[in-house]
Amino acid sequence: MMDRRGVLGLSVPAALGVMTLPAAAERRPRFNIDEPLQKLAELPGTSSYKFEVGTNGTIFNAAYRSDAQMFVGSAVKTFFLLKFLQDVERGKKSESDLLPVNNKIRSLSSPVFLNLRGETPARSLLEAMITHSDNTATDAILKSVGPQRVRRLVRRMGLKSIRFPGSTRLLFSYLAGAPYGVDKGWRGMKAIMQDKLFGFPRSPDNGRETMKGSADDFVEYYTRALSGEFFKSPATLTEFKRIQAMASAIVRVVPADTVAYAKGGSIEWLDFNALCLPGQMIVSGTPVTFCVTVNWDGPPDTIPVVSGQLVEAMSEILLEIAKTLAPGQYS
Repeated sequence: MMDRRGVLGLSVPAALGVMTLPAAAERRPRFNIDEPLQKLAELPGTSSYKFEVGTNGTIFNAAYRSDAQMFVGSAVKTFFLLKFLQDVERGKKSESDLLPVNNKIRSLSSPVFLNLRGETPARSLLEAMITHSDNTATDAILKSVGPQRVRRLVRRMGLKSIRFPGSTRLLFSYLAGAPYGVDKGWRGMKAIMQDKLFGFPRSPDNGRETMKGSADDFVEYYTRALSGEFFKSPATLTEFKRIQAMASAIVRVVPADTVAYAKGGSIEWLDFNALCLPGQMIVSGTPVTFCVTVNWDGPPDTIPVVSGQLVEAMSEILLEIAKTLAPGQYS
């Protein structure tokens, strides 16, 4: 989560969503989710979604503007987790490694490590990055694995829409008017919190320092990552799932007592706002992979309204899918 208010953003009217069913659909479960899907398509500003029931949508899929590259915020942090665990698997790192937490990496929106300094195990940083979206933990992990190495990994995956900064501090510095590539440090971050900028503010929806991705790419990524494609050891996949299952956004949209893995993202910067939630839930052994994103312009009082609409629609969709896949298990 990145909480700063600001201006600038793009707004595109919503259009009708598109749903596709596989061949022989009459033999497949029927999901009564047209109405909540339409609600997602009609969210303010620009929205996008993709839902796949069964691996690669073999049972059902629904998509709306799913190829659109949109601002997704901290949803990109899943790639930093995956790369670190790959390094652990290959003997380059350990989750017990002590990594520094200090003003050299301290960033905004760090609910766990904001006022702490010293060293802490990488495992605690990974968990704080996913569970609480702590940006100081994120920058410690990203510094450890190297942003260029993560970018090369994403390119090898073929996920062309994914973009992320070299650190969250570089992102905040750029959005607050600093030249591209200039990290204004912890002192600069505190200045931002006091509404002191370094130049003309920029939109998070830009082509240089940003966090972007498409629903298509996130759904493909979670399908492949959670199947174990990017790990050699089942133990590493188990650890990846354990940490991804700690994301706080899961309980807001996934039916109770359902296994799920996710990492959401958001931003409030001047008048630009974004919400994104990609991930996967498992119902009776069937994967249900999803990504919903919305970007819109509006004052702070629009955030709880839009967030409530998105959460309500996603909850309806995922509950209906779960009830259809496992009759009697969900009410």
